[in-house]
Amino acid sequence: MPRRDYVDDPNAPKANSLVPAASVVVVDEAGRVLLQRRTDNGMWALPGGAMDIGESLAGCGIRETREETGIDIEVTGIVGTYTDPRHVFAYDDGEVRQEFSVCLLARPLGGTLRVSDESHEVAWFTPAETDGLPMVANVRKRLTDWRSGAVPAVR
Repeated sequence: MPRRDYVDDPNAPKANSLVPAASVVVVDEAGRVLLQRRTDNGMWALPGGAMDIGESLAGCGIRETREETGIDIEVTGIVGTYTDPRHVFAYDDGEVRQEFSVCLLARPLGGTLRVSDESHEVAWFTPAETDGLPMVANVRKRLTDWRSGAVPAVR
């Protein structure tokens, strides 16, 4: 389902949904981060998605990473909490979702890189290589927070 991201846009539609979600910064032994190029907006992003009833936040991050990238992970920490009401996702079905995401930190355990129906490309990048990639500002914020090593205030 295609989506459009709005960040600090006065013309953004009003949110009508709030869904808990996890995103995941997966870092391998070489210090590279796992990203996917999304089919719905063409931007590079962290793996992640909406939490299902009956699953934990860590379980959500593990499931979404496996589904979207083919990589199995172990959650090792939290990068931050992101709940910016000025960042909304508008979907073709009329849902306009306010951001509510806890960004987890993880390490890969195994698996094989692969695309999914949600991604055109999946790849590992050094932190410096992520600087030139097209991505939504709030995804870049998560990477910046991870790279700084500081746990940000709740946003």
